[in-house]
Amino acid sequence: MKKIKIISILFITMLVTGCSTVLKDKEGKVVQYTEKNVCETCNQKCELIDLKEEKENIDNESSEIETKEQENKETEKENIENKETIKEECKNKCLETCENAKKTQTGQNLTGNILCKPTDPNIIELYENNNVDLSKLPDCKNLSISSGTYEGIWTTLFVKPLAWLIVLVGNIFKNYGLAVIIITILIRLALFPVTKKTAMQSEMMKKAQPELKRLEKKYENLKDQQSQMQKSQEMMAIYKKYGINPLSGCLFSLIQIPLFFAFYEALNRLPIIFEGKLLCFNLGITPWTAIFNYGHYYYIIIVVLVGILTFYSFRLNQTASMTGEQQKQMKIMSIFSVVLITIMSFRVSISIALYWIFNSAFTVVQNLLVKRGNKNDHII
Repeated sequence: MKKIKIISILFITMLVTGCSTVLKDKEGKVVQYTEKNVCETCNQKCELIDLKEEKENIDNESSEIETKEQENKETEKENIENKETIKEECKNKCLETCENAKKTQTGQNLTGNILCKPTDPNIIELYENNNVDLSKLPDCKNLSISSGTYEGIWTTLFVKPLAWLIVLVGNIFKNYGLAVIIITILIRLALFPVTKKTAMQSEMMKKAQPELKRLEKKYENLKDQQSQMQKSQEMMAIYKKYGINPLSGCLFSLIQIPLFFAFYEALNRLPIIFEGKLLCFNLGITPWTAIFNYGHYYYIIIVVLVGILTFYSFRLNQTASMTGEQQKQMKIMSIFSVVLITIMSFRVSISIALYWIFNSAFTVVQNLLVKRGNKNDHII
């Protein structure tokens, strides 16, 4: 119960102190990077050019109609021809734009409070058409920790530094997907001394299991308050004997959840990430869009990896249960969590999925190393 309260408070705190917002149009609809939206934006721009030319022509005719009637007629004819030419050129350009968008569209929801400028001309058009002033934003490759205005403690201390680090590593390796993987591993290596303790607690709990079962059997039929207090004292003595901290189970979650949300925020607010690729995978697209909209069935690999690694990560990180009933509940919760996360992975971008895959893979390897060390009576 304490674990749930702590995580809930942390989650609420992160939400109220700064988070990404989706970009919406004048009608309140979420703006997505799709061929349809790009084409509509381009065609609207052509219509605006037409109206602008028409207004200028009317103004010219009004000011000169009394003195240069014949000249105005000729000018009007030329203006009509110019309008038709400009409109035709604009429409042709839109056809090229639409064709390009068809190849690069990701179906992603565009983020309203991005940290830097996008580089894709189609995405730039979508932002400018929805009144986002990109001139105030730095180029993504030149992003710094101090860029932009103050947005709260969460964004200032976690999101922006992480976004800057991703861009820095991405610039070095010329690939932002690879940057996400490298930073995920580096952070987990830095936190290894802390997260290793959680893994060790699970192993120590398993060693203490025989004594805990005997304790449960001893007090099985004793439900009075004094007996229960005595049981609690003996249980704490067993925990002390094996170096078990009952609250250590919260440690992994308290580290994992803020990291996930920090990555989620940083990646969502970096347009340059969503424009990149890793191997044949577009970092901005979701598996759902790639599979069901464009028939790129190989994206199912990402979903499968998320499911498998999450399953083994949870399984190896579980603390041994004290009773058969608790063990059943833990198993049901784990299965439900794995299924839920796997389903959710269809709807998150590949960049987010990469973080989850390599983070879970690190947890699996870490716990296997701890298990092997325990078998050899030597904890690494």
